[in-house]
Amino acid sequence: MNINDKSVLEMLNKLIVIHRLNKSQILQMVNLVSISNDIHDLKDNLKWESSKSFHQNILNT
Repeated sequence: MNINDKSVLEMLNKLIVIHRLNKSQILQMVNLVSISNDIHDLKDNLKWESSKSFHQNILNT
């Protein structure tokens, strides 16, 4: 997806508001937009990244 596309930016803003994302989540989402094909792909990538972070935190404790 193209981060410079107006419709993509509107969609990201909606996601930020609906899910009340914090700064780090917003940055993570913005980074994943460029490698995502569509909104469903972006959501899958976000889930994968969050589970990856969760597992890394468990391993590091």
